[in-house]
Amino acid sequence: MTLKYYPFDTDFVTSVRTGGPDANGQPAEQAVSSGGATPCRYCLAHIPEGAAMLVLAARPFPELQPYAETGPIFLCADCAAWAGQGAPEILTTSPDYLLKGYNSENRIVYGTGKIVPQVELVPYAETLLSDPQIAYVDVRSSRNNCFLTRITEKT
Repeated sequence: MTLKYYPFDTDFVTSVRTGGPDANGQPAEQAVSSGGATPCRYCLAHIPEGAAMLVLAARPFPELQPYAETGPIFLCADCAAWAGQGAPEILTTSPDYLLKGYNSENRIVYGTGKIVPQVELVPYAETLLSDPQIAYVDVRSSRNNCFLTRITEKT
């Protein structure tokens, strides 16, 4: 199975970068990266120390509903969307991650949420995606529950 990793929605990123509202209806906060634990959800790399970045609320779901979690994310002030192959950098630097499977109606499939060691991220995502009721897997920080990226099976 080949996995596909998704950056945050381009329209949303472009909007917040130009002063549009985040998921809470507020403009993004401007900040400077301290390096390390500042993963950009658009280029899917860590924002370098001293680089301009945005801090904002995001909801990686198409509509409001009970399972549409909203939380803080970081974005580079200026970068291109992830278009790489294999696991992006932000999924290679933490000892573990929280994975959850969702169905085609954007609802959590109960029993799929699990914190896995980094080396088990790909095998667990593949296991989840082999279940016909799971449309995609969201990866979150195991410590702060922040959304990192979405995974599907590459077709």
